[in-house]
Amino acid sequence: MGYDAGMNSTTSPSRTVTKRPAGERGQANHGWLQARFTFSFSEYFDPDHMGFQSLRVMNNDTIQAGGGFPKHPHSDMEIFTYVIEGQLAHQDSMGNGSTIESGDLQYMSAGSGVTHSEYNPSSDNSTHLYQVWLQPSENGGEPRYAEKKLGDSAAPNALTLLFSGEGRDDSTAIRQNAEISFGRLDAGSALEIPSSDERPHVWLQVISGEVKIAGETLGTADGVAIQNDSASIPVEATAKTKFLLFRLS
Repeated sequence: MGYDAGMNSTTSPSRTVTKRPAGERGQANHGWLQARFTFSFSEYFDPDHMGFQSLRVMNNDTIQAGGGFPKHPHSDMEIFTYVIEGQLAHQDSMGNGSTIESGDLQYMSAGSGVTHSEYNPSSDNSTHLYQVWLQPSENGGEPRYAEKKLGDSAAPNALTLLFSGEGRDDSTAIRQNAEISFGRLDAGSALEIPSSDERPHVWLQVISGEVKIAGETLGTADGVAIQNDSASIPVEATAKTKFLLFRLS
């Protein structure tokens, strides 16, 4: 699946760059849940924002104290949750039950079918998170579950590979030819996203801070799609920044 966002796109002979500003995302307010949608989801529909390659969902949720999603089913989807602030209590039909802490990640491959629930266990504090869905390269298979205890231990001014199709370099293997990394940059620092002929499409989602990439300046909750670029891509931080990086086929 490509990406078409009209006025926010710039092109060059080798690539297309499309910024997705935080303030232009879809939104929903259910009282216990405030959600922002990078791509069409639930009652929010925008034909120009249906996904990017295998990346199908990028939801930025705030769950009020005691709120959450009761048990519900999923199938044939790779689901990743990054907790920005607060905690997320999880239980599923695979027998997993745990609380994901701020700065940590959870992975669930729904496979042939799984049910789970997600709640904010606090009676006082809200939970702020990203939930990301990738379409798998093949449907079916046994559901899978994993956690990444990242916290504040990610290497500064570097990319930390979290998930990959082949599980290389101690990353968790997923059912898609994709790589998901966590980036952490100090103000004034820079890094390069490595080149990849196999995965020439990039999505960068800023968790907090500000970076410059491919001629765009991205602040907190902004995203950018870079299509058809197998070269390395510089990222420069103008403030202390955390981000998620997706390298897609």
